[in-house]
Amino acid sequence: MYEAYLNNKFTNVLVFYIFLLLLFLFSPFLFLWELINTLGSCFRYHENMTRKVVLITGASSGLGELMAYEYAKRGASLAVIAIKEPKSRLEQVADKARELGSPDVLFMFADVSKVDECKIFVDDTVKHFGHLDHLVCNAGIAPLYSINHDVTKFAPVMDINFWGSVYPTHFAIPHLMKTKGKIIVNASCAGVLHLPKGGFYNASKAALISFYESLRFEVSPKITITILTLGFIQTNIITAKYSTKGVGAHLIKDFGDIGPTMGAEACAKSIVDGVCKGATTITEPKFIKALFLIKFLFPRLHSFYFNMFLLPSINNTLKRDD
Repeated sequence: MYEAYLNNKFTNVLVFYIFLLLLFLFSPFLFLWELINTLGSCFRYHENMTRKVVLITGASSGLGELMAYEYAKRGASLAVIAIKEPKSRLEQVADKARELGSPDVLFMFADVSKVDECKIFVDDTVKHFGHLDHLVCNAGIAPLYSINHDVTKFAPVMDINFWGSVYPTHFAIPHLMKTKGKIIVNASCAGVLHLPKGGFYNASKAALISFYESLRFEVSPKITITILTLGFIQTNIITAKYSTKGVGAHLIKDFGDIGPTMGAEACAKSIVDGVCKGATTITEPKFIKALFLIKFLFPRLHSFYFNMFLLPSINNTLKRDD
């Protein structure tokens, strides 16, 4: 029995390194294939968004707001959703989207973690415009986690980040089927790279990736799903502290020195451009793709980088907030 175990172990290791060797041998061809596809996307059919209807959650700030403006510039009608705050910016976002070219903007306040409210804003969008073409699931929160915190305070992370995308998707699918529409979900690179002290956030984003990758098989080819795996984007703030009463992080202050970041406006433009060209995955900044490769092929290097550069910054943030 022990000999059989050793043989199986040897076989497993041998097969792994054979596949790794083959990957390196064929990598030039794979890179060429990616390059051809990337160049081909420049000439790919670009969806005309004039009078198309786009519903965006988490649209009062950050990427949600900027994606609304990008769609507005392309002549799309918008339904923008955000949780109601004492000084809500959502109406201002709607006004600016109209100025940028959107023929009609409907703004609604809702909590995406509540299934009934998701049904209402999807139904009201279709009732107002008559149809739905793009659903952008962008609402999310990004608290930092420490083993010293009360874990129960992080329950809203899954409610908002995961169910807050699944609920509107469920209600929007029948309408998107009719228009051969698109679902865009902001899943984050954290769902793949597993950032330190982001356990609950990472888990919620990994769940999104898994769910929507699986959903592709059920709704394709009528509905196109675009999964966003974004790195550090220069939005003003990458968390809503009030949403979880947990610990949040300001991007520039806390993580500005750990690696390249990308401007939020450039990122929003890249996302909408990619979606209109039919992209099924969008990763920004582009170097994040290299980190994905390192994570799976060279896990020790991945751990070294995070321990040396990212973890100290996060620990300092947690100490300040504690």
